[in-house]
Amino acid sequence: MSTNDNPEEPGGTGRPPEPPKSPEPQKSPEAPQSPQVPQSPQPARSSEPGQSPQAPEPSEPSAQAQAQAPAPAPAQPEETGRQRLAAGLWPPRVSRAQLIVALLLFVLGLGLAIQVRSNSDSSALRGARQEDLVRILDELDGRTKRLEDEKQRLEDQRKELESSSDQAEEARRQTVEKERQLGILAGTVAAQGPGITLKITDPTGQVQSDQLLDTLQELRAAGAEAIQINGVRIVASSYFSDEDGGVAIDGKKITQPYEFKVIGKPQDLEPALNIPGGVVQTLEKEQATVAVTRSAKIVVDALRAAKQPDYARSSS
Repeated sequence: MSTNDNPEEPGGTGRPPEPPKSPEPQKSPEAPQSPQVPQSPQPARSSEPGQSPQAPEPSEPSAQAQAQAPAPAPAQPEETGRQRLAAGLWPPRVSRAQLIVALLLFVLGLGLAIQVRSNSDSSALRGARQEDLVRILDELDGRTKRLEDEKQRLEDQRKELESSSDQAEEARRQTVEKERQLGILAGTVAAQGPGITLKITDPTGQVQSDQLLDTLQELRAAGAEAIQINGVRIVASSYFSDEDGGVAIDGKKITQPYEFKVIGKPQDLEPALNIPGGVVQTLEKEQATVAVTRSAKIVVDALRAAKQPDYARSSS
């Protein structure tokens, strides 16, 4: 019995026949390939049912990365020349050399200020008025003349003492003369000599004690040696004060017209009162009438009581 090679027959033992192979298609000559257009990536689809497809990953940076990234600085406006100059000057940039130079300049300026101040103090008369300068010059001339006369008188006394045969008697004579001079200055003895009479009439009552004191000081500066005002002897301790309806000298009230009797050199006393801006012009501004009269003989006979010192004693 022959073996049954047909697979369809039951009981066959052979393998099923292989399907016939289709003939391979012949390859046509290769055509030139056209450039491929890049395609956007397709989103991957989930193989599981009911699951939404995943979102495509963005090619750009995520929003969180953009938030963390520093924002670009805004464009600064261009600075002007004045702003650049201010920025260069402040805050100041001081070096050690600049500090040393500043210290040296400060010391130099301080020295110059001290020098200028000392020069201005020594020249206080630069801003004085012309009439004030004339008055000061007259006072200096008068003082210089009086000092020269005093010097000459003392030299004459020394010569008399040296040449006198009786030096003791000459010493007593000079002592008496000195006592008389001191009595005139102290107001304890009467005096006479050339001088002037000054009369001040004040109908409106505007003349005060300070103006009379200025007149007295002007006369003393001009060389007055003895002064009497309305019967009151003027000495070194005299003072003036205002009283109702008049002026008081050493507590004694006097009324106008105020009459000054002054012993001294008339050629010095009268010009001192009549200088521009002096006593006469000041009193006339107060509507007072001033009369100055020269005289070859003025008598000052008002006396002051000599006071015995309580504590001072002679050292000789």
